[in-house]
Amino acid sequence: MTTIQWIIFFLFVQIIHFAGTWKLYVAAGRKAWEAAIPVYNAIVLMKIIQRPTWWVLILFLPVVNLIMFPVIWVETLRTFGKKSQKDTILGIVTLGFYIYSVNYSQNIVYDNNRSFKEHTLSSILYAIVFAATVHAYFMQPFIIPTSSLEKSLLVGDFLLVSKFHYGARPPMTTVAAPMVHDTIPLAKIKSYTNFPQAPYLRVPGFQEIKPTDIVVFNWPVDTVRFFRDKTSVGIRKPIDKKSNYVKRCVGVAGDSLQIKDGVVYTNGKVLPLPERAKLQQSYKVVTDGTNVNFSGILYDLKVTDPAGYIAQDTLYVVALTEESVARLKSYPGVKDVIKIKNTPDTKVFPHTKNWSIDNFGPIYIPKAGATVALTSETLPFYKEIIKEYEHNTLEVKNNQIYINGAVATTYTFQQNYYWMMGDNRHNSEDSRIWGYVPEDHIVGKPVFIWMSWDTNGKGIINKIRWERMFTTVGGDGKPYSYFKFFLLFLALYLGWDYYRTRKAKNKIEE
Repeated sequence: MTTIQWIIFFLFVQIIHFAGTWKLYVAAGRKAWEAAIPVYNAIVLMKIIQRPTWWVLILFLPVVNLIMFPVIWVETLRTFGKKSQKDTILGIVTLGFYIYSVNYSQNIVYDNNRSFKEHTLSSILYAIVFAATVHAYFMQPFIIPTSSLEKSLLVGDFLLVSKFHYGARPPMTTVAAPMVHDTIPLAKIKSYTNFPQAPYLRVPGFQEIKPTDIVVFNWPVDTVRFFRDKTSVGIRKPIDKKSNYVKRCVGVAGDSLQIKDGVVYTNGKVLPLPERAKLQQSYKVVTDGTNVNFSGILYDLKVTDPAGYIAQDTLYVVALTEESVARLKSYPGVKDVIKIKNTPDTKVFPHTKNWSIDNFGPIYIPKAGATVALTSETLPFYKEIIKEYEHNTLEVKNNQIYINGAVATTYTFQQNYYWMMGDNRHNSEDSRIWGYVPEDHIVGKPVFIWMSWDTNGKGIINKIRWERMFTTVGGDGKPYSYFKFFLLFLALYLGWDYYRTRKAKNKIEE
């Protein structure tokens, strides 16, 4: 929807509100005209139903307001005597229009008293609204599904992703089920409608994306119904409903990036990685013909990606760290460990160069406001940006480039872009395949691992990676678990709560 369409829609909602509530305002001792003034009418209504004024702000938060509006309808009905379960159901299924019957009835009863049951129900509703607000604007849970960042983040890590570090992005898909992504669990149906769409906005964050940051973002070229659903290719999804990916940012807007033999260079210098980043690449392990117990060796090296024989004396291992390679060479029977050298492939971005995932570039990472020359040579780098991410028409006719119907020899970028890659260099689908990540696709920054589940473990106890629970994602040195401090805090809280409850009970008995 355009800005004008949103304004018209907003004013239309105000008219509906006034027509259905003005007599209720009068019955509550207010003026009828107060029901007609946008925003002010909501503030007055909060006073009538005895709810905090800050609730008005929540009414303007996309997705969260889908929960909030039914809460307001039910609270309004109860304030004016409609407190039965039937009234509650009618208020919700009629999308609030049941209030009209109360507004135009002969006997309007203003009753602002609340029973214990009503207070309990209200508390539950507030908790749901609070959880939805936190999920949409502050912190979102996320599960690592693939091994692209293996050794840094493991498959089965349960993360908390901060949306306020880089600035929260209010949902652009305004009609959607709260606290789920593109699919409603169990039901396996789409969780949103494509219309209406709000414009892209981002609340100012307190830090910018830096090289080597681990970042969660919406997969730019996502065209499947939900993550990994290869049978539904071709679907066009809103930005905030594209599949969530997590990779390491290795290049930010304005950088020049190149990969040489698997090593990333930015602006001509090797990109230094943090201590916790463990790069992995594919290797061939050649034996001397003796029977080597590779199952035990790979378990000892904590290799989690696939491995298998490609010849009688040669094992192919998808992912090994340099430390594991050094250790592997020391095992009896291992003759040599050879790094796999990937050959040029047209699947590699921009799909027109003789590049491979190990030898790539140099390329320029677009920055908002920067201008580049457009030629048949450079267009493949930027055509998706021009068409898909910045919403222009693009045509090539008679060896000339047309943008929005006019001949174009240059292009100025409207937003920043980033280059995202997995630490598991030979087992990661990332920017080397599909290119740049637009700024409006950024979701947030993983900050905390609250749980980690190893599917290869035996028994529930062994499946939990206890050493990873309550650890930070970033930082220097090895991850440190704060789980024991959490358990101590929980024990102290439960003890204090038991003492407080017992003391209150004894006081009542006295």
